[in-house]
This record gives sequence, C-alpha cells and structure tokens, in this order.
Amino acid sequence: MDVSSLAIPLWIMAVLSILEALLLIGIGIGGYLMYSRVMTLVNDLEARQIAPIREKVDAILVDVKTVTARVAHQTERVDHAVTGTINRVDETAARVRAGVYDRVSQAAGVVRGVRAVIMSLLHRESHA
Repeated sequence: MDVSSLAIPLWIMAVLSILEALLLIGIGIGGYLMYSRVMTLVNDLEARQIAPIREKVDAILVDVKTVTARVAHQTERVDHAVTGTINRVDETAARVRAGVYDRVSQAAGVVRGVRAVIMSLLHRESHA
C-alpha cells in the first residue's frame, strides 16, 4: 500500500471529525440558548405568577399566626376561669357539707336526748 492511497481516507476522516466537532459546538450553543430562554421564562413566570401568590400566602400565614395566638390566649383565660369556678364550687360544697353535718349532728343529738328521756320515762313506768 502506498501512502498516497491512505491520504484520501485520512482527509475524509479529518473532515468528518471537524464536522462532528462543529456539530457538538452547535449543540452546546443551542443547549445554552435553550437553557437561557427557559430560565428567562421561569424567572418571568415567577415574577408574574408565583411572587404574588407567595405574598398572599405569607399574609395568610401572618393572619393564621395572629389568630392562633388569640385562640391560645383566650383558651388560657377560659382555663383560668373554669379552674377558679371549680375551686369556688368545691369550697361552697365543703361549707354546705360542713353546715349540713353540724345541723344533722345537732338534730341527731336532740333526737337521742328525746329518745333517752322517753326511754327513761318508759323505764320508770314499767318499774312503778
């Protein structure tokens, strides 16, 4: 084989390699341009659509936090009121119980005394 017979296939391979390199460069540039356009579109979409929605959501979250704080405060107040009421009811029940116990004890003492007197009188009459 002669060196001159190899020159044409080498030239063809060199030209094809250059074409491949140019094609890869073109694909790279096209990819960058597509990426750039997509990012511009995303940024524009974010500015027009997402940013206002985010502001509304942030405002709603602030309102929710405020309402939650109010509810927690009111719940604490109601808890204190209920606890105080229960304590007063317990104290009142204890006083009523003590008062009733004293009166029942006095009444029972009177009944025992009357019974003792009756028993004493009945006992005397049976011995007489």
